[in-house]
Amino acid sequence: MMGTQGFNGQKNGQRLGITEPISLGGPTEYDVIKTKELEEFLAEAGLYESQEEAIRREEVLGRLDQIVKIWVKKVSRARGLNEQLVQEANAKIFTFGSYRLGVHGPGADIDTLCVGPRHADRDEDFFGELKRMLLEMPDVTELHPVPDAHVPVMRFKLNGVSIDLLYARLSLWVIPDDLDISQDSILQNADDKTVRSLNGCRVTDQILSLVPNIQNFRTTLRCMRFWAKRRGVYSNVAGFLGGINWALLVGRICQLYPNAVPNMLVCRFFRVYTQWRWPNPVMLCAIEEGSLGLQIWDPRKNPKDKYHLMPIITPAYPSMNSSYNVSSSTLRIMTQEFKRGHNVCEAMVLNNGSWLELFEPYRFFEAYKNYLQIDIVAVCEEDMMNWKGWVESRIRYLVLKIERDTFKLLLCHPHPGDFPDKSNPFHCSYFLGLQRKEGVSVNDAKKFDIRSTVDEFKGNVGSYTAWKPGMGISVTHIRRRDIPAFVFPGGVRPARPARASVEERRNVPDTSAASSLDADINVVDRPAPGPGPGPDDDDTRKRQQEDYQELPAPKRLSTDVGLPTEGTNVNDQAGVKTENNDDIINGQLVSGETEKLATDSGLCESYQSSPQQLEELDSFQDKNLGGTSVNESLEELEAPELVVPLPRAAHATAAAQRKPVIRFNFTSLANSS
Repeated sequence: MMGTQGFNGQKNGQRLGITEPISLGGPTEYDVIKTKELEEFLAEAGLYESQEEAIRREEVLGRLDQIVKIWVKKVSRARGLNEQLVQEANAKIFTFGSYRLGVHGPGADIDTLCVGPRHADRDEDFFGELKRMLLEMPDVTELHPVPDAHVPVMRFKLNGVSIDLLYARLSLWVIPDDLDISQDSILQNADDKTVRSLNGCRVTDQILSLVPNIQNFRTTLRCMRFWAKRRGVYSNVAGFLGGINWALLVGRICQLYPNAVPNMLVCRFFRVYTQWRWPNPVMLCAIEEGSLGLQIWDPRKNPKDKYHLMPIITPAYPSMNSSYNVSSSTLRIMTQEFKRGHNVCEAMVLNNGSWLELFEPYRFFEAYKNYLQIDIVAVCEEDMMNWKGWVESRIRYLVLKIERDTFKLLLCHPHPGDFPDKSNPFHCSYFLGLQRKEGVSVNDAKKFDIRSTVDEFKGNVGSYTAWKPGMGISVTHIRRRDIPAFVFPGGVRPARPARASVEERRNVPDTSAASSLDADINVVDRPAPGPGPGPDDDDTRKRQQEDYQELPAPKRLSTDVGLPTEGTNVNDQAGVKTENNDDIINGQLVSGETEKLATDSGLCESYQSSPQQLEELDSFQDKNLGGTSVNESLEELEAPELVVPLPRAAHATAAAQRKPVIRFNFTSLANSS
């Protein structure tokens, strides 16, 4: 179980990571036993696919490789190439993401990349000819191309297996069978979409090359992914972390403890990241400048990079921050969850407990008394899929805007998933938990009026260029007792909310006071929809469209509201102690070069919250017109920067729309706290 790295934290003669390991200690008999228990727990949880499914995936990938090879020869012939070049024409399939890392579960998508030659165009050939070929194949179903996404993708099922297929167009006339996409030269003369499409594969392969023991890494990552989903912090698009982020965090722990087994690595994961001094970055290797002039993550040169709260840097050139979506609220939630995980692991060691408590699901609808409910509707399945993907990608902006407009005093907890209404297949809801910031006095007489904030969010949503009649959105404040029944298992509301555990209450700061924000709350908004129409019910659709008026054009707040500046300087941060009494600065072992890196590199010397960070939300947005957030499904590695288009006149309303009102008056809550 020790791997081949020996006891020096090296692999193939090279040191892994930007620092020396924290500990070279190996497992005890207890660690071996607990690791076996963990593996059995993960297997019983259904996280491993069967041998039959694994074989079917390999067959599907072989079939897909045949399809793209036929496609590229067809394109080459259509381009007028001579027969010799047609016969030499080639395209190659690569995998990335959870499948390539070896941590995918039953039924998971396979993230794939098609690499083609220079004469095979993305728009005309990949999303044109290849799409037509796939449509004609009986074993291809649910084809859904998304050509305008930040990372263009073709989604479909091949023989029942879900495929996300990207395309990279290289400046080569012939793609060799032994093509190595890990070389930086592969990016020469590549367009931006090709660079982003290649990034997933290049990053995944780099991660596997930078961890000391791949099997221990995989088991630990599978565990942490499962934990994050159970605790509600697995979602890039919601402002938490996605698969690539968790892989990088786990990879760094493997580097710091190269001889540890999964039981040890899980416990060290929580110990290290409980003490980590964000926004200091997590990096598996040094950031390379490269020779192609592509922009890399560097807060010394790029002002925007200074405002990233939880930088987790990708190891492949061009290095990017894979966790740019994290906000103050979601960072706070994840920090609390790291602390809870650390406490549970410590108790497990002391009491020889089981793994079950660590994976206890987070009781989101018991943690707060106040929520924002975001309802969306459409009139057919395709419209609902597109509309849902767009709205989902905008919710993190609502969180950021609320943080901005309330000076970070009103905290939001976005639930990472949606809740479909089984009575209406074209209606689903999203929820944000609301609470006052811990330590804010209830006697401050502070009112949180976020009507303009919600208006601004709805205007941003209304900029969707693929909007169609029937697409609607409603934002409503609700109390816990008003949560719709369809969010609960089986559609049955619990008779009485279960009492939260001591540990759960400890990790929701100041819940009793913070969630008692019921006073002076006025909600002026359309009610949540009941059972909606089918696509052929014209009368019902008309009534629905009257209830859900078309969205207004985006408008700016009349008064600019900025965030208070809260600087963090790594030079002023103290170290912490490890089990071996080794000093750590910002989560990194101190040893000459390392200490200099942590304090003198300048990479992180001036992180501040700034109004500029939130003002950028009015100038930049994801371009995801296909109904699936590329942040979550493809775990894209950099934020798009596209000017927000104005909504088309076709769905701009002339009628005055009343504003959703949510006011919180702390004065009247003094007694209740």
